[in-house]
Amino acid sequence: MKMVVANWKMHMSGAESERFFKDLMKEVTPGGVEVVIAPSNFALYSLSKIKQWQFSLAAQNFYHMDYGAYTGETAVRQLVGVADYALVGHSERRQYFRETNKDTRRKVAAALSVGVKPILCVGETAMERENKETDDVVRDQLLAGLADVTPTQLKDVVIAYEPRWAISTAKNVGVCTPEDARSALTFIRQQLKELYGKTARVLYGGSVKSDNIVSYLKKGEADGALVGGASLQLKEFGDIIEATKAVR
Repeated sequence: MKMVVANWKMHMSGAESERFFKDLMKEVTPGGVEVVIAPSNFALYSLSKIKQWQFSLAAQNFYHMDYGAYTGETAVRQLVGVADYALVGHSERRQYFRETNKDTRRKVAAALSVGVKPILCVGETAMERENKETDDVVRDQLLAGLADVTPTQLKDVVIAYEPRWAISTAKNVGVCTPEDARSALTFIRQQLKELYGKTARVLYGGSVKSDNIVSYLKKGEADGALVGGASLQLKEFGDIIEATKAVR
């Protein structure tokens, strides 16, 4: 099944998040597409109380420990019954908060241990791309994040390729063509098959909009998309979902 993940990042108050989510549930019928909403952790609990079955929720971030004296953090166990998924290793976590491959390994393992499905984000910077290090960087991030994942657990893991140089918040945003995406996604699937003998759902994330999503799903051969800014616009996000539904 195709998947569309909306990463709302640090936008919308609790009330705004609830209003948007209710409007989205009225306007959109996923029908063959798994729609996952990742609001701020502040709004996550309240949305879980009004969520309908056809939508899933994801945490944008969490700490790998179950509990403890970690002021300001959300324990992985606190997500149980609230979030179905959790983002791990998002480019902004790596860039601004210096999260390492070791951190992603711990988080992926911690999420799986409590039944929360991790969405592991991997991708290179503009400089790494210019130095032709894309495969090396993606391989390192992938192998590190999956280091403690068993073949049985792989079915509960989603991989999102998000080239840092192509996301809308990048200083020198570039365009990741469907061909660029296909190359990276094919490489990721090859790595997964070498490790596990099978692959997982692999998404593309990087300035995804309703007018380009189909090209990534067809020519880029993605299983879905991780959507940032466009997911904050009701009609635009609805159009992305509808376009995804139409792809066979």
